[in-house]
Amino acid sequence: MAQIARRQDGKVVRENRTFRDNKTAKAWLRQREAELDNPKAFKAATQEVKTLADAIGRYVDEHGGEIGKTKTACLAAIKRHAIAGMACGEIGSEDIVSFARSIGTVTGLANPGPSTVNNYLSHLSSVFSIAKKAWNYPLDAGAMTDAVFVLRKQKAIAKSNKRDRRPTLAELDSLLSCFQERTERAPHSAPMVDIILFALFSTRRMEEITRIRWPDFEPATDKHLARIMVRDMKNPGAKKGNDILCELPAEAEAVLAHQPKVGEVIFPYTTDAIGAAFQRACKLLAIEDLHFHDLRHEGVSWLFELGWNIPNVALVSGHRSWASLRRYAQLRQKDDKFAGWKWRPA
Repeated sequence: MAQIARRQDGKVVRENRTFRDNKTAKAWLRQREAELDNPKAFKAATQEVKTLADAIGRYVDEHGGEIGKTKTACLAAIKRHAIAGMACGEIGSEDIVSFARSIGTVTGLANPGPSTVNNYLSHLSSVFSIAKKAWNYPLDAGAMTDAVFVLRKQKAIAKSNKRDRRPTLAELDSLLSCFQERTERAPHSAPMVDIILFALFSTRRMEEITRIRWPDFEPATDKHLARIMVRDMKNPGAKKGNDILCELPAEAEAVLAHQPKVGEVIFPYTTDAIGAAFQRACKLLAIEDLHFHDLRHEGVSWLFELGWNIPNVALVSGHRSWASLRRYAQLRQKDDKFAGWKWRPA
């Protein structure tokens, strides 16, 4: 066993290593003592060892209000994996690859698909990208890049498939009838009929709907459609302060006109409550593979089918580029799908 004890400016470095022979041990002693003669190396040796869990924790503490619930939940799951206990400076690309292949141990999924693994790595790479620059935590961003390269070559990770699910009129009729009956039985429950219709015709996301306030709403004028200020609109580059003024088709404005003004927030309900109610109704009605977010797909596609051009649709949806907008435009007809529909707001 080779042992080192160095003291400088009241700080002590103690290290020991075990070798097979005396010659190798002495060689290590000479090399390590020479390294510790460098003030920077001595300072690094006396600093507290930071683990990946420490880096994730600091990232969430400093950015928790910006990253959203999904990313926060993914990072919390990663902290339960063995890799989180490793020192930042010891994590190499092989450790990240091993983590990616065993991610099911913390997600509860028996066989997570390539897109799921890709999502977890994407969230973790955010920590790697700033840890060294922001906090001097020795996480190697290059190791993450190398790991992603290997996993992509091996087809272990991939981007998620684009959804093209759109609700049929029959499915929407069933859902709205179900929620209309619920409202008659429980008048104080969330007005899911109005929430679904607003999501459909405004193309707004669930979390955006629950944040809209009456001061954010501008009725239509002779010069422009009705408009709402969408606070903190989802955007990969800016989760907070990304407030966008979006236009409302007449049908969406009609939904808002029917809402009681009993508080500042127009739809004072949680996303958990709305999402759970929607999924329960789909299960009850045997409507398969329909997500609340698919209403946004439907609304954008409907506007294109009406003949709206890209800039005008983008003014409603809030998209900033055709590349991101076109994935929502699954065109199936060239007329008004909702013409004469009994649920169409007026």
